[in-house]
Amino acid sequence: MNHRARRQPVQLGPAAWNAILGPAPVYPALEGASTADFVVVGAGFAGLSAARHLTRLAPGARIAVLEAGRIAEGAAGRNSGFMIDLPHDLQSDDYAGSGDDRAQIALNRRAIAFARAAVEEYDIPRAWFDPSGKVNGAAGAAAEAHNDSYARHLAQLGEPSERLDAQAMHALTGSRHYRSGLFTPGTVTLQPAGYVRGLAAGLARDGVALYAQSGVHALRRQGADWRVETARGAITTPRVILTVNGHLESFGFARGRLMQLFLYAVMTPELDADALARLGGQPRWGITPSDPMGTTVRRIDSAQGGNRIVVRTCATLRPGMRPRPSDLARAQRVMQAKFDQRFPALAGMEMAQAWAGHLCLTRNGVSVTREIDHGVVSGCVQNGLGTARGTLTGIAAAEIACGEDTALTRHFGTEAAPRRLPPRPLCDIGANLLLRFREWRARDE
Repeated sequence: MNHRARRQPVQLGPAAWNAILGPAPVYPALEGASTADFVVVGAGFAGLSAARHLTRLAPGARIAVLEAGRIAEGAAGRNSGFMIDLPHDLQSDDYAGSGDDRAQIALNRRAIAFARAAVEEYDIPRAWFDPSGKVNGAAGAAAEAHNDSYARHLAQLGEPSERLDAQAMHALTGSRHYRSGLFTPGTVTLQPAGYVRGLAAGLARDGVALYAQSGVHALRRQGADWRVETARGAITTPRVILTVNGHLESFGFARGRLMQLFLYAVMTPELDADALARLGGQPRWGITPSDPMGTTVRRIDSAQGGNRIVVRTCATLRPGMRPRPSDLARAQRVMQAKFDQRFPALAGMEMAQAWAGHLCLTRNGVSVTREIDHGVVSGCVQNGLGTARGTLTGIAAAEIACGEDTALTRHFGTEAAPRRLPPRPLCDIGANLLLRFREWRARDE
């Protein structure tokens, strides 16, 4: 059976994490016909992790990675950069999971260990992979209750956390907006574009063929092989690994079962000495909201691309996988107000960058990581947790493609299928109304 992609990824706004690092390495577009032992489609966290794992599982194999855009300019360079080890269920009120949380923690820590090993092997700057932990910030009583509930849940799991009072939050962030916070030490804060760039460069040095601006238009069966076609070239291979997250649906898989969401973010210009003095606080920190529909805030320093603040909030469901300029414009207004609220000493500062980032969820929180056609393996659907979950789905997809039977392949292999979504347009209207309501409810968070 052939699989033709109905759409290609569409990005809205710059990939700011990539832009602040300066000129990036240029990878060629695929041209002409060639062959490979494995073709990985998608060069984000999942795809590059799959390619790296393949170099270990199948030494000497010819591996090609195809990316629709430029490296680190897709979703991988547009997230908040938190690689979280603990339960972090975005569809719950306080992040506590509903399944086997100890097993999920172990898996997340495997992803972090895999990433740490890549950082060491490929000489990726340590500031781009910072094991600094994170804080769940709380501005109101309901958020503090969420944090208290989450802390109790972590204690039951034997996981440490530390309550920060208002004074400690001010000392950390320079903001008096937060009443309290809950610090957990296991999160790694990434410069996500830098990490992805480093992975790509390391793989290229190891002999993996990376092609940018080479979106796959079709997978065509040719006997026992697949012909992977782009606009200007094709690769024939016996094994394809799709690591395209929600764009799995573009190829005809899991239709009507994937929630295609966009989240939005802004980034300040580089803060000068006067702005830094007025701001105060520490030079590098990350806050996730106690309510998952609240606002994520990070401060980064010169080692990560300049002294800047990043704010992320607002979400819209767009089943066509095309964010709307009006969505970004509204989100910019909301995020400017959130920034001014948190940092009145810098109120009115015009943001230097604003962008949309694509994520994909399923109603029952499962991924699609398994063989989906003979010789075609999916490592897709990260449920909004692309750094850790994407790394895991990439590792598992490589193992499945190599015929490995491991604890990780069994974990994903026993997951249920994604639940079907309600019919459109009721699903679209209802989901966006619910997102707006939850955004309003979490307005100060």
